[in-house]
Amino acid sequence: MRTVSIRRADRYGPVPLSGFRSVVEIRARLLQAVRAWFRDHGFLEVDTPVRVRTPALERHIDAIPSGSAFLRTSPELHMKRLLAAGYERIFQVGPCFRAGEEGAYHHTEFTMLEWYRAGGGYLDVLADAKALVRYAVTALQGQAVFPCRGRLVDVGVAWESRKVSEVFLEYAGWDPVSDYDADRFTVDLLEKVEPRLRRDRPVVLMDYPVRTAALARCRAGNPPVAERWELYMGGLELANAFGELTDAAEQRRRFEQWADERNAAGRPVYALDERFLEALEQGMPASGGVALGIDRLVMLLADKTRINEVRPFPD
Repeated sequence: MRTVSIRRADRYGPVPLSGFRSVVEIRARLLQAVRAWFRDHGFLEVDTPVRVRTPALERHIDAIPSGSAFLRTSPELHMKRLLAAGYERIFQVGPCFRAGEEGAYHHTEFTMLEWYRAGGGYLDVLADAKALVRYAVTALQGQAVFPCRGRLVDVGVAWESRKVSEVFLEYAGWDPVSDYDADRFTVDLLEKVEPRLRRDRPVVLMDYPVRTAALARCRAGNPPVAERWELYMGGLELANAFGELTDAAEQRRRFEQWADERNAAGRPVYALDERFLEALEQGMPASGGVALGIDRLVMLLADKTRINEVRPFPD
C-alpha cells in the first residue's frame, strides 16, 4: 500500500494514503454539512480573533503565549460580545489552543465549533445539537447510523438524557450536586461514570454542580444546579453547553475567585477581560451556547481512537 510521508507526533509511523484521504474528506464533508445546517437555520457565521489580549480565565485551562498576547482557548468571550451587540444567532468554526493538552482525545491545537442562540437557553441549543448532529451524520452516511468502535451508533433515535446527580448515585455511589468534591468528581466521572454510559446512541448529562458552572448561569433549587449539559457519543465527550451567565457582577466574582485559585496552585493568572465584562454590563440577552469538538466528531465518524489520527499534520 502506498503511504504519505508524514511523520506522526504519536510515532505511529506514516499514514496510509487511503486512510489519510478518507479522514481529510470526512472533515471537509462534515464542515460543509455543518455550515449548510446553520445557514438554513438563520445563523450568521462569524470570525473572532485567534490571538487575544487575555484568554478566558478558568480554573483548569492554560493558554499558550503568543508574544505579548495569547492564542485563544475558545472564541467564547468575543462571541458573547457580539451577542451583546445585537447579533442573535451566530456560529464559528476555527482553531483553538490549550497548553498541556496532549493525549488520545486531546491536542494543544484543535478545531472548535461554537454557536449561540440569543433569547433561548441550554435546552434550546440542545434541540439545535440534536438536529445538527442528525443532519451531519445523515449527510455523510446516507442514514442516521454509523459504525464506531465495534457497534452501531444511532443518532436518529431518542437521545438519552440523564441528570448528573442520578448517574453519579447509580455508578459512583454519591451525589456531587449536593456535596461537591472537585478531585473525586473528576476521577469518578472518568473512571466510573463515562465507561457506563450507553454507546449505541447519544447521551446527554445535564444539570451540573454549581462549582462546575464556569460561565454558565445557575438555577435555584435544593440544591441549585448549573445550567450545563455535556454530550457523549460512542462513549466520547463531544460537546459542552451552557445557559449563559449574563450577570456581570457574578461573572467578575467568579473570575476573581479562579484567579485566586490559580495563583494558589502556581498556575498563570490572566488579566480579566474588561471589554467582555463591560459588554455584560451593557446587557447581553439570555442565551444558550455550545462548544463542539470537530476533531472528536471526525474521530467518531472515521472510527478512530486517537485525535492525532484525524489531524493530517498533528505536530
